[in-house]
Amino acid sequence: MAKKKSANIKLVLNQLVSDVFEKNSNQLLNYKQVSAKLNLNDQESRETILEILKEGKNAGIFIEPQKGKFKLKELQNFIIGTVDMTADGSAYIVPEDEFEKDVFVAPKKLKNALHGDTVKAYVFAKKSGRKNDGEVVEIIKRAKSDFTGVIKISDRFAFVIADDKKMMHDIFVPLADTHDAKNGQRVLVTLSDWPESAKNPIGIVKHVLGNQGENNTEMNAILAQYGFPLEFPPQVEREANAIPEEIPAEEIAKRKDFRNILTFTIDPADAKDFDDAISYQKLPNGNHEIGVHIADVSHYVIQGTDLDKEAYSRATSVYLVDRVIPMLPERLSNGVCSLRPHEDKLCFAAVFELDEQANIQNEWYGRTVIHSDRRFSYEEAQEVIENKAGDYATEILKLNELAYILRDRKFKNGAISFESTEVKFKLDETGKPIGVYVKERKDAHKLIEDYMLLANRKVAEFVAKKVKGKNKLTFVYRVHDSPNMETLTTFATFASRFGYKINTKSDKEIAKSLNSLMADVEGKKEQNILTSLAIRSMAKAIYSTKKTSHYGLAFEYYTHFTSPIRRYPDVMAHRLLQTYLDGGKSADAEFYEVACVHSSAMEKRAADAERASVKYKQAEYLENNIGTEYKGIISGVTEWGMYVEIEENKCEGMIRLRDISDDFYVLDEKNYCIIGQRKKRKYQLGDEVMIRVKKVDLSKRQIDFTLIPD
Repeated sequence: MAKKKSANIKLVLNQLVSDVFEKNSNQLLNYKQVSAKLNLNDQESRETILEILKEGKNAGIFIEPQKGKFKLKELQNFIIGTVDMTADGSAYIVPEDEFEKDVFVAPKKLKNALHGDTVKAYVFAKKSGRKNDGEVVEIIKRAKSDFTGVIKISDRFAFVIADDKKMMHDIFVPLADTHDAKNGQRVLVTLSDWPESAKNPIGIVKHVLGNQGENNTEMNAILAQYGFPLEFPPQVEREANAIPEEIPAEEIAKRKDFRNILTFTIDPADAKDFDDAISYQKLPNGNHEIGVHIADVSHYVIQGTDLDKEAYSRATSVYLVDRVIPMLPERLSNGVCSLRPHEDKLCFAAVFELDEQANIQNEWYGRTVIHSDRRFSYEEAQEVIENKAGDYATEILKLNELAYILRDRKFKNGAISFESTEVKFKLDETGKPIGVYVKERKDAHKLIEDYMLLANRKVAEFVAKKVKGKNKLTFVYRVHDSPNMETLTTFATFASRFGYKINTKSDKEIAKSLNSLMADVEGKKEQNILTSLAIRSMAKAIYSTKKTSHYGLAFEYYTHFTSPIRRYPDVMAHRLLQTYLDGGKSADAEFYEVACVHSSAMEKRAADAERASVKYKQAEYLENNIGTEYKGIISGVTEWGMYVEIEENKCEGMIRLRDISDDFYVLDEKNYCIIGQRKKRKYQLGDEVMIRVKKVDLSKRQIDFTLIPD
């Protein structure tokens, strides 16, 4: 009977489409008509019709019950889009087709769809004066099924309150699936089921992250919240551990040997994964040979292996306040691939012959073997530059001199210098912050950056120009579009209030005035706000196979070649470059474009996780400073409050508008300010204010301030 009924349902759906839908999409069918089509009696009909409704939606047909009758809806009223959840539990469906309008969906019509899900939605006929309303009819793809949160356990069941503010439902967990979690612990739960009739989804606890407030618990919760795995799968670890550290003589014979040429690394003092090394020698003709040697990850991570699939999935290392979550297992990232001193290492290199004016006379790309003579920290290299003495002082000073020329040329060509403030924390042995300081960028940092930029630019140019005409070689580029002029003009208007002028007549004038602004604001109270707003007015840099220029660097060609231990796009760039050096054909553009989109998305997710870890440490730092007063600067304004960044330690919190008692304040979005409705008192982005730390919520990573009146 079940098989017959199932066949009948499929048959009637076809009949409904062919016999009714094409002739009159507004025809109403009653039970008897459906029963006749199904050859069922009335009693059997109702149960079957419910199945028709369910199957019909999945088949792309929408049948709406209307007083015992069923109305077919037009197929063109369906859209595919992404769920954008709002604070009240309703949502907007953002269509895949950028020319379609967003569709509003009330909470009862979401059909258990969650924020970020890809769904099919039916769009109701628009009534006069109403917004686009609709209803989710099918969840095509879940954006995520794992959530972090706090578990609450009772005698009969448990539920998890998710950390994700966009997750509007508590997750029910049967007691058998709590993974021995204790009441109030932070856990990672995965959705296992969500019956249509159930208000809440059902989940299984995958990991017990630990007790709230403990450093490891909170850092792991951030990683899990943003979808980064807490450990490598066993098969990936096995593959990594099977790779030998010894380099066979036959492999060395295939490569250009730089082991007898001075080579060193310059990295942060606490770094363990050394991606890049610089080799230097003065040539008999008076020119300078500078090699940018990059860890040859693609030699060890073979495409299609479990190791490669895991690296692709992660796409990037994640740098939280107190730890690095590597893209590759530690054996590779800190061992086999890392360019440690006094060890032979395999590299992929870009080698340049520069004259005294840093003009390139010759260039070479290929695989090398090196033996690093010295591992410098940035501080040690800076000491050599400042004191003009120390290990390899002559070579480092010459490299620095040439780097200055490269840097100056870059800015003259229209590159923009964004020197945003980077906050670092001093942590005790338990990971608690005991101090905050601003990281300084000096010549040693810039020297390394300039040679990495040179390598990235010239590798991209080499591939882009290797084949002329339409049949360009597929490659992974790092692209950055010109800014949106409307956004930039708004920023220019705001910057003018501080006395800074932004000339928007041409790309070069924009770059010139932005660089002037960045130089002028350095060390001033408004530096962070103006820098972050300037960055926000720019387009976002992404990975793409479609070659366009890099606006921010003023480079016509640019890629990421220099950090394959921590970025998957660099691994792809190495593979492609070697293919083309070997005379291979152009790679599949579609395959690499999909990989570029994925890498760009994971890069953003990693940045969000890193910001979340900073927010947590800021909250933890101020938790012991409730009631303390600070001078701050207004760093953001919203309809519910204004954000203030403390000048002394760069911690950011919110003053809620409801807590400002001298007037009723509203947001003036266009002018970046809030205004009192009676007294017209104005608080504007960039204004200096005095605040008192009111409240800290570690679980939400939120800091609340109270405004101290003048």
